[in-house]
Formats: sequence, C-alpha cells, structure tokens
Amino acid sequence: MSTPRPRVLSDIDALKALAHPLRQELLTRLRRHGPATSAELAAEFHEDRGATSYHLRQLARFGFVEEDTARASGRRKYWRAVPQDVRLPRHPTDPETAAAAEEIGRQWMEGAERDLTAYLSHREAFGEFAAAAMHSFGGTTLTAEELVRFGEEYIAFLSRWHREPDQASPDSRHVSVVFHAFPTPERGETT
Repeated sequence: MSTPRPRVLSDIDALKALAHPLRQELLTRLRRHGPATSAELAAEFHEDRGATSYHLRQLARFGFVEEDTARASGRRKYWRAVPQDVRLPRHPTDPETAAAAEEIGRQWMEGAERDLTAYLSHREAFGEFAAAAMHSFGGTTLTAEELVRFGEEYIAFLSRWHREPDQASPDSRHVSVVFHAFPTPERGETT
C-alpha cells in the first residue's frame, strides 16, 4: 500500500469537528473495526441514534468518514473511516487553532494510554498476541531536519503495514502503535 499524502489539519473548523470526544470515539471505532451504521454505533456507544448520525455527518463534512455505498441497502447507510495520514499542525500561530490541536493531541494521548493500561492489566488474555507484542524505549541524537525525516520514514513504514479491517486475515486483530519523537528536555530546562 502506498503512503497516503499527509493531511495537516490547519482548518479550524476541521480541527473543531475532530476535537469532539464522541467523534473521536466513532472515528476510532470505524478505523479499528470497519464500517457500521449510525444505529449500530449508537447502540455500541449508548448514544441517541440521531446524535450519532449528526456526528457522523460532521465527520463526513470534513473528510474523516464517508458513506460506504457498497454496503448500503435501502435506507440503511453504512459509514467507514477514510484512510489517511492525519496530522496536527506543528506550530499553529492562531490561539484557537492551537487550542483545538492541543485538545485533539490530548485525546489521542489519553486514548493510547487507556489502551496500553488495559492491555497491560490483562495481557494474559491476549495469548499469542501478548507474546508477539513489543515495548521499547530508546533515543538517538538528531538534527531538527533529521527528526523530520525520521518521522516521515516511520509513517511510511507504518503505512506499508496498514490494512483496512475488511482486508485483514481472520486471525488478525487491531494493533495499536504509539510513536513519539521529540527533543528530550534537559534537567531544569522546562522549569
């Protein structure tokens, strides 16, 4: 699979649309498990069907999800996540854009931490996947330009391994991959 072109979210309206916590949950669900109807998602998240439908339409308005017309039948509309490399702006100068990007980043980090904590608390339940899982902590010394290239190579590598849920083999499951690459603060540098 080719690496999708990065989509840097600089549009404040798209950022605000994505910053809504339920929309984040809906998008994550569609990315991990594939297409679903608003009714299925409403039941799964214990939400009102009308509200779920509204939030899906907002996500679609900004290109995060789309209707899966191949699955549609009659009035039953399926939604799927649009495969894309979504990124937050690196240095937004507008305070509103910065606040929305910070909120999305916070939600992404909390979600990753929640998933990792749940996994570590019950890893024995994951069988062969627990044996295959890897945790690593490391670092290197890079220039700012090298750090940008390092991140792009990482995204390209991850994209080569990406599969949509409906293209995955039956014995596979969604795997969370969390990546951080940032300058290490020296002791006392941030106080």
